[in-house]
Amino acid sequence: MIIPVILSGGTGSRLWPLSRELNPKQFLPLCGEQTMLQETITRLDGIADLADPVIVCNEDHRFMVAQQMRDLDIHVDKIILEPIGRNTAPAICAAAEYIQGKHSTEDDVLLILAADHVIKNKDEFHRVEESGYRIAQQGQLVTFGIVPDKAETGYGYIKRADFFAKDDYDIQAYKVAQFVEKPDMETAQGYFESGQYYWNSGMFMFSTTSILQEMEHLSTDIYHSVKTAVSQGAKDLDFCRLETKAFTASPSDSIDYAVMEKTDKAVVLPLDANWNDVGAWSALWEVKERDTNGNVIQGDVLQYELSNSYIHAEERMVAVIGMDNCVVVETADAVLVVDKSRSQDVKEIVNQLKSSHREEILSHQRVYRPWGSYETLEETERFKVKRIIVNPKAQLSLQMHHHRAEHWVVVKGTAIIVCGDKEFVMTEDQSNYIPLGTKHRLENPGVIPLEIIEIQTGSYLGEDDIVRFEDSYGRTEGHTEGQTNLL
Repeated sequence: MIIPVILSGGTGSRLWPLSRELNPKQFLPLCGEQTMLQETITRLDGIADLADPVIVCNEDHRFMVAQQMRDLDIHVDKIILEPIGRNTAPAICAAAEYIQGKHSTEDDVLLILAADHVIKNKDEFHRVEESGYRIAQQGQLVTFGIVPDKAETGYGYIKRADFFAKDDYDIQAYKVAQFVEKPDMETAQGYFESGQYYWNSGMFMFSTTSILQEMEHLSTDIYHSVKTAVSQGAKDLDFCRLETKAFTASPSDSIDYAVMEKTDKAVVLPLDANWNDVGAWSALWEVKERDTNGNVIQGDVLQYELSNSYIHAEERMVAVIGMDNCVVVETADAVLVVDKSRSQDVKEIVNQLKSSHREEILSHQRVYRPWGSYETLEETERFKVKRIIVNPKAQLSLQMHHHRAEHWVVVKGTAIIVCGDKEFVMTEDQSNYIPLGTKHRLENPGVIPLEIIEIQTGSYLGEDDIVRFEDSYGRTEGHTEGQTNLL
């Protein structure tokens, strides 16, 4: 049996301002109608002996993962929640430990995939994956090396060693000689011309038994910390919450450093399937369909004498004149303009946002919750106006606020309101006032989205002024919540 393990813990910072910490690139439809996470899952269609996937993500993203799987009508074996990011080695170890403890046999093979990659040639991916399955069943640790089509400084490399095997598909596998860090251009050109190097894709196949044995032998601290975190973890709805203290004690390391560079069982399979990790705006430009002038245009854009550029408009009309090789991305609260060749440097702006604690690093004006979404329309020191959308049959928690009162106006749909000891129905054009310190709840009993305009007034309007008493989504109850528990 092949068990897909999808790693979905990244923040996609180089694709800011579309990608934000609370809504990163894997949850966005950047390359098609589906999100990148959904495309990763649907790309597996047609693989034989495929089990339900296991997804590893962080606490903040748990309900987005669950909702996007429901949208595909995909059953997920479990969503494993990391209390803190610890890189790929602990994440993979946690998935393997969970799977082995539940139902794994020695023949079960994990297919490790990132949630935010593009692979356009699905058939070739399946063909190479089948070869990887057979090699992994022999106890080898398989990695997929992308056959390079140019010298590239943005990827790490894998150098192949001796020939390992050749199968019925005429796919040749090689022992791994070396994992190499991202090179400079001169070195990358030498790698490309030698034909001995592949781009490091971050995709792997190995049995649960093999990877856990190698983790225990080669990265003992990670193995024992994660083993404890899984065994002491809690099951919550569709989620497996890793025990915080034990998982936090694990060293933070990639699977490359922790295992693949040290093991004598590493095998690389060349993969030439039009792969891209979409790690920057220049990469997204490469994978999108371009017009006759080499431009990718999305949204309300006017352009004149524009070439080889990526222009994305979300909220307003964007006009661009006389530009070449540029990226312009407009959202409701931020605009990015960058030379396409410098798109990797977006991380420098992200670092500035982090150091100054700007909200634009965390979320968009529209923020998603398990019950729907809200958008801040206006905010001052003493009042805030929100547009709230509640999904059909969904409800917010029973809650109260210490520092603000709220006024709700229904503009679309029907609402069931709990306010203090009263429960009543509100329809379009009706309103209700919720005094400071009063328990309240909002519910949508209908079959269409409920739309509310909320006006907050008070001395403090922060999102952490929420005390929850009851909640349908397993969120922390009975105390004031911080930013990471707001989902």
